[in-house]
Amino acid sequence: ADIPVIPDLEDVQEEDLAMQVAAPPSVQVNRVLTYHDLDKDLMKYAAFQTLDGEVDLKLLTKVLAPEHELREDDVHWEWDHLFTEVSSELVTEWDLGLSERED
Repeated sequence: ADIPVIPDLEDVQEEDLAMQVAAPPSVQVNRVLTYHDLDKDLMKYAAFQTLDGEVDLKLLTKVLAPEHELREDDVHWEWDHLFTEVSSELVTEWDLGLSERED
């Protein structure tokens, strides 16, 4: 009676597992803060100015750049144009380096 038995395929087919669906996980969704809200909270609450109660982040928070200074427009890059521009700059730098060595 203590020996495990492998069930027959016929017995398994009788159980209709295809119609049973597992319950979805329940996740509590919190409101996602915007950059503006985070900026206000960062300057407003002193709790954000220390990390783990030990690391002082006041110096970092003083020099953080606002969001509008970090935003950049999307620029479409074309491979041929980008490759030509970079290789031209490299050749110019190499030529300047060679002329400085010769002087």
